[in-house]
Amino acid sequence: MSRSRSWTSRARRSMPVSLRRGRVTAVVEQHLGLVRLEVDGTPCVAYPDVTGPVEVGDEVLVNVQARELALGSGGFDVLHANLTRGLDLPAAEGAHVMKLPYTSLQFAAPHGEEGGALAVELDGMPVLCCSLHSQLAPACAGLGEGLEVAYVQLPGGALPLPLSDTVRVLRERGLLTTTVSAGACFGGEVECVGVESALAWAAGSGYQAVVCAIGPGIVGTGSRLGHGGLAAAEAVNSGAALGGSPVLAARISSADERERHRGVSHHTEAVLRLCAEGVVVAWPQGLEAPEWVEPRREVGVDGWQEACAGLPLSHMGRGPDEEPWFFAAAYAAGRLARTLVR
Repeated sequence: MSRSRSWTSRARRSMPVSLRRGRVTAVVEQHLGLVRLEVDGTPCVAYPDVTGPVEVGDEVLVNVQARELALGSGGFDVLHANLTRGLDLPAAEGAHVMKLPYTSLQFAAPHGEEGGALAVELDGMPVLCCSLHSQLAPACAGLGEGLEVAYVQLPGGALPLPLSDTVRVLRERGLLTTTVSAGACFGGEVECVGVESALAWAAGSGYQAVVCAIGPGIVGTGSRLGHGGLAAAEAVNSGAALGGSPVLAARISSADERERHRGVSHHTEAVLRLCAEGVVVAWPQGLEAPEWVEPRREVGVDGWQEACAGLPLSHMGRGPDEEPWFFAAAYAAGRLARTLVR
């Protein structure tokens, strides 16, 4: 029995967007690029740079699907359109490169590649690569203060950079100097078409180190290759190809109930398998490493709790007391990257 590869011969699954009309009943928090609000009493987030300003009483359309499916990313709705004050909004002045192209939310944004000088080579600049957003805070604590550090958010988790409370805290603490949203991500201080040009922009703009991670949450299927953490492999390979010094933060857990994530996660194994030469895995000293975690470099992590004090440390709802090696491993990656700064 032959199987045709033509799309016309196969039944296609519908993938509808679940929208609901409602009215804004409360504005709870306002941050740069993010508003937390309530629509008919239900928590919701809005991205005013995309959908326009929002006020109590506005009639809105909200996407309710993730919350109704009780997904990990579904604790709130997302404002899709503001029918009261979000229509006929002009494009950003001088912008013509589209974010989220060919979707109903496509919008033009200025991009760093258009006006900035892109470095041809990274000249050994450390590129610290995380497969989870929850690694970002301890990794930046490991890098420490006094450096010009750019954060590059990669697709694989939440796309809107302003959703991250962690990034706001790191900016306030001076552990990050600027933010870049690459690819389908949006809302950073700088937009870039991809991770390659984001790294070149950072090097050309004089930053001393780059930290790459996906946004909060992670796209996952339970499989070795079907997850958003593989964005770290692209960052590693791009960093190495451009002459940088990639460092990979290992995902380690002693408390995860899922066997595939106990010890060193299969996510880290998959990332390593996809990495070309040039990457080094930072390994926290004092913990035995599996033989397959190569190439690795042991890094002392004494004092990591003190260095991370006051930072948002949470992984799958677990904190540093429950998952000490998870956070220590990310901290080790930051410490190693610090030694590579020229």
